[in-house]
Amino acid sequence: MDFKKTNANQSIVTRDIRKFDAETGNIYEAVSIMSKRANQISTELKEELTSKLQEFGSNNDNLEEIFENREQIEVSKFYEKLPKPSLIAVQEFLEEKIYYRNPTKNPE
Repeated sequence: MDFKKTNANQSIVTRDIRKFDAETGNIYEAVSIMSKRANQISTELKEELTSKLQEFGSNNDNLEEIFENREQIEVSKFYEKLPKPSLIAVQEFLEEKIYYRNPTKNPE
């Protein structure tokens, strides 16, 4: 999923908790689902950022290169401005974009 195009809020907003348990019937299960999804998003974003920053790495860093690498700074700033993984996960859950199943409820 492209997290750069998400319509999640940049900051925390007050939410109606009845929207969370409407689909699952249990607020704790809904929070658990969103938490697990937020961890997945965080891992994906971290891997993506690390791979992009690896392009700027060099074997012989000198002081000038460390302070003068503007592209690396821009990439880092871009990822800092993205919504937090927990906010993306909440938005995905409310838009019903998260697939989940509970094996105790629906044994298959």
